[in-house]
Amino acid sequence: MMDIFEKIHRLGILPVVVLDDVKDAAPLAIALCEGGLPAAEVTYRTAYAHDVIQEMKKVKPDMLVGAGTVLSIEQVDSAIDAGAEFIVSPGFNPSVVAYCIKKGVPVIPGTATPSDIEKALSMGLSNVKFFPSEINGGVKAIQALGAPYVDVKFLPTGGVSEKSLLDYMKCKRVLACGGTWMVKKEWIKNGDFKAIEDCTKKAVFTMLNLQIKGLSNDKKYLKITTPSIDRALYHLANMGIAFKDYVNDKYHIVLKEE
Repeated sequence: MMDIFEKIHRLGILPVVVLDDVKDAAPLAIALCEGGLPAAEVTYRTAYAHDVIQEMKKVKPDMLVGAGTVLSIEQVDSAIDAGAEFIVSPGFNPSVVAYCIKKGVPVIPGTATPSDIEKALSMGLSNVKFFPSEINGGVKAIQALGAPYVDVKFLPTGGVSEKSLLDYMKCKRVLACGGTWMVKKEWIKNGDFKAIEDCTKKAVFTMLNLQIKGLSNDKKYLKITTPSIDRALYHLANMGIAFKDYVNDKYHIVLKEE
């Protein structure tokens, strides 16, 4: 069975959700799933996070839903009670991290410095949030921080946009990207969930960056490049494109013409 971190990696993008009204939870969950990202990090920036998580899991039981901006043990309990499958925090709070480990809940604590990363490693964690990403140097900073910490994967959040998404996706140290650009407040306020669905679809195709490179020499296979073969196979399968046969030659997905 795929673990939570592998699911987040294959999704590639983790929509960060802030809702001021529980009634928006169900249509938002449907829009994200229809758009190709059946996942959400519901932030505890409002008093409705618990109920939003609960409603999303109710309408879409298979959706991967976690809690973000978790600052206390009480919020961890609230999130778990609502059905959250993972916890994300903006900074490194040892008591919150230790409590999540004790409860057996996957946790992604916020880091911005080598000292933060070493705290995470000392507690057995190898997946961390990099926040706020763009202010702290973005992809270049992740590459620099990742050099001495070879087993660490980063979840960059904060300032990540559709324009910078592909740069992050090309970085092998990125677990996934957290972002709000496909869940704009004005769209939620206006009930424009179709715009959210369309923006989500666009984000998925931007991330996959599928480029057709022509046929193989024997003309039996189609060569397609992508920054992440695992992500491409996962998302294309979710779109109903099942491959009879493929070869991963490190740089290409090589598909039978049929």
